[in-house]
Amino acid sequence: MTSSERGEVAQQLCISARTARGSTMGQSVDIRNVRADDLRYLAAVADTGRVIAAARVLGVDHSTVSRRLRALEAALGARLISRGHDGWVLTGEGRIVAEQARTIQQAVEKAVQFAARVAPANITGTVRVTAADGFGTRFVTPALTRLRARHPGLTVELLTGAQHLSGRQTNFDIALLIGEPPKNRLFLENLCAYDSAFYATGSYLEEHGDPGSAEELKHHPLIYLVDSLERVRELDLSAFAPGATVGFASTNIFALLEATRQGGGIGLLPRFIAETTRELRRIAAPITPARVDVSLAIRQEARERRDVQAVRLALHQEVAGRQDELVWPV
Repeated sequence: MTSSERGEVAQQLCISARTARGSTMGQSVDIRNVRADDLRYLAAVADTGRVIAAARVLGVDHSTVSRRLRALEAALGARLISRGHDGWVLTGEGRIVAEQARTIQQAVEKAVQFAARVAPANITGTVRVTAADGFGTRFVTPALTRLRARHPGLTVELLTGAQHLSGRQTNFDIALLIGEPPKNRLFLENLCAYDSAFYATGSYLEEHGDPGSAEELKHHPLIYLVDSLERVRELDLSAFAPGATVGFASTNIFALLEATRQGGGIGLLPRFIAETTRELRRIAAPITPARVDVSLAIRQEARERRDVQAVRLALHQEVAGRQDELVWPV
C-alpha cells in the first residue's frame, strides 16, 4: 500500500466516523499521527475478541497490542474497545474504524502473496515439520507439496502425531502446536484456529436418538482423543459435556473418525475432518467446544533460514485461503 493509499484510508476513517450518530471522532484528527500498524492491531482484536489471541495472530506480545490500541485511541480521540463479559468488544466508533482497518490488513496480505510469487525459485535445503495427524494431513501436506512444485531443490519431511516440545529439541525445524503453546525459547506465532463439534452417522442417530442437550449426550458413548484433557484445555470434555462417558479413545484423529463412521458412538471431531465425511451429521445439541488455536513454532537456530521461512509462508497462505473449512462464522 502506497503512502497516498494509506492517506486515503485514514481520511476515509475520519469521514466514516463523522457520519456515525453522535460521533465527534475525526473532526480534528491529524492523519500523520495515525499508524497503519495500529489499525492492523485493531482489526485483529475485532476478529478474535481477545487481546492475547490478537497478539498471537500478529506475532507480538499482548502488552504491545494494548499499548498500540491506546495510541490509536489517542490519535483518533475516541474509545474504540471496551471490556465485555467474554473478552473485548468494539464500541460503535470502534466498529466503524475496524471496518476500514481491515483494508490495511488485506493490503498487507496481498503484498505477502505477491512477494511469494516473485520469490527466487532456487530455495534448497531440508525442512522438518511436526504436526498433529489430522492437521498435518489435511493442511500441511498440500501446502508443502505445492511449495516443492515451485522449489524442486527443497526437501520437506513431515512428522505427524501428538508430542510435547521443549526448547532443547533439535528433531524439527517447524512445529505446529494445538492449544496452549509451551513457554520456552521457541519462536512462536499464531497460525490459525479451528472449531470442533460432535458428530455421528445418520444411521446411529436414527437408531439411538439425536441428543438435543448435554444431558441427553450422557446416554451415548463418546469417541474422544485420549490426551485432550492433559494437553488442550479447550477440548476438556468436562467443561462442555460434564458426566459424559468415553467409549472409545485414541491419540489418532483418523482412528476417531473411523470409529464414528462405523457407528461406534458420537465423536468429537474438528470441522475440517468431519465436514468432508459424507456419512456424518452434526448432532442437534447446541454444544460448542471452545475454538482451538494452532501455533507455529520455529527453533531459534532455524528461524533465519530461507528454506524454513519459505515453509512458514506456505503454511500461512494455506490456512488463509481455507478459513471456511476451519471455523464457523461467528
